[in-house]
Amino acid sequence: MKRLIAGIAAIALVLTGCSSEDTPAESKAEPGKLRILAGSELADLKPILDQAAQATGVRVEFTFTGTLEGSETLASGKADGKYDAVWFSSNRYPQAIPDAARRLGNQVKIMNSPVVLGLAKSKAEALGWAGKPVTWSDIAKAAEAGKFSYGMTDPSASNSGFSALVGVASALAGTGSAISAAQVGAVTPELKKFFAAQAMSAGSSGWLSDAYQRRATGQDPGQKIDGLINYESVLLTLNASGSLPEPLSLIYPSDGVVTADYPLTLLTSASEAARNDHQKLTDYLRVPDVQRDIMSRTHRRPAIPNVGLTPEFGGQTLVELPFPATQDAFDALLSAYFDQIRRPSRTVYVVDTSGSMEGDRIDGLRSALSGLTGASNDLVGRFRRFHGREEVTFIPFNTTPSQPISFTIPQTGQQAELDRIKSTVESLSAGGGTAIYDSLNRAYDLLASEPDSGRFTSIVLMTDGENNNGTDLAGFQQALAGRSARLKGVPIFPILFGEGSQDEMNTLARVTGGKAFDARNSDLQHVFQEIRGYQ
Repeated sequence: MKRLIAGIAAIALVLTGCSSEDTPAESKAEPGKLRILAGSELADLKPILDQAAQATGVRVEFTFTGTLEGSETLASGKADGKYDAVWFSSNRYPQAIPDAARRLGNQVKIMNSPVVLGLAKSKAEALGWAGKPVTWSDIAKAAEAGKFSYGMTDPSASNSGFSALVGVASALAGTGSAISAAQVGAVTPELKKFFAAQAMSAGSSGWLSDAYQRRATGQDPGQKIDGLINYESVLLTLNASGSLPEPLSLIYPSDGVVTADYPLTLLTSASEAARNDHQKLTDYLRVPDVQRDIMSRTHRRPAIPNVGLTPEFGGQTLVELPFPATQDAFDALLSAYFDQIRRPSRTVYVVDTSGSMEGDRIDGLRSALSGLTGASNDLVGRFRRFHGREEVTFIPFNTTPSQPISFTIPQTGQQAELDRIKSTVESLSAGGGTAIYDSLNRAYDLLASEPDSGRFTSIVLMTDGENNNGTDLAGFQQALAGRSARLKGVPIFPILFGEGSQDEMNTLARVTGGKAFDARNSDLQHVFQEIRGYQ
């Protein structure tokens, strides 16, 4: 199969006229129901789609995925017969993959939202950018000078992050055409300046928005940041929520943006009944009154020209930047981003090797961690592996934590170090008790002994059982409260697995500003790859 740009985003099921027992994975084709593989941000359309079902008799059944992962599903043929349509923020990704593109049928654009920079109002005013023309080059210069900080999604996991990467690269290249693979090297120094100000990464636009709000209001211990690069609709939704200490000023670079156009796309494998239902639904969604309702509820721009914009959009006229149409350009941009451009990461993996992990569980752990070394070189794993300049530490634990084992992946010539990591994780064996919180304290002690390197720093915890050795959760929280502000801001990403305590894992994520991931009913390798979007 041809190479595919692929990223990881959580696959979730949303109830839009279906019960938890009648999941989309088990759903059968039937008239009056459209089974849609969709971007997760479309959950906010549920009220609109409920009204559409009453008006048209067509019920939508969503399965949520990331745009890039959805492209892989299309290209592999796994969507054939399982879904009737796809609804991503953009079809640029699958259209660049021949095996995916040939499965795309009739496409109807429903709404629009550009990817832009949102800065706290006071910061935008201090920079002199409020209501003034600003270019991506201006933003890159201010970023290099440390005049502001921002959060952005991982471009291999989320369309908003990749759109931002493409937009900035195309604008800085200054050619007026889509950036090519050959031009990436020339623009890399300028991109480094721009991404010097990135202070937070995330695997989804929604989580990034929520994390910004929590940090801005002091609910999360992480470093406060000045703004976000995200969909205009996400930024306007944050402002409308009234939950921020001060609103975001939206900065629309005068040299252009990349816009999501949300085409509801029928698959070529869809039945005649599904084709009729697709026509009914798209006709309804493009009715002017419905377009206004979408604009009001979701803060996305209408797709039809005769519906005027509301004042919140500020009368902005958008300049659209060209988007590359080849996999080579995608590959070159993503490879340069991870291995050269963005701030590198520092991750401590605290992994359970207690007796309950014996057998399939320890085998699954070895396989999942080995996959991050490039051993899993499938369509998804290519950009979810460990990257150049990255620091990785493993702390296996059972009754007590083992000594940390650390690695640094060089920017070039990475294979020898990746092989060392692979050898280390393949040697993991199971036995003994479960000292979760002593092991987490060991991870924080390790980070405390190191100078602040400015890296994206996080801890990943994987355990299949409840803590039965050493300090407990309350003792861990007491110790954490006494640590420095820098360490308090290091998030924990716990993985729910086996008989592990869901409440305790969720608590760890909440008090550290992280996110819990559930591997109890999904592939452990998939979850480890998904977490990469947050590191």
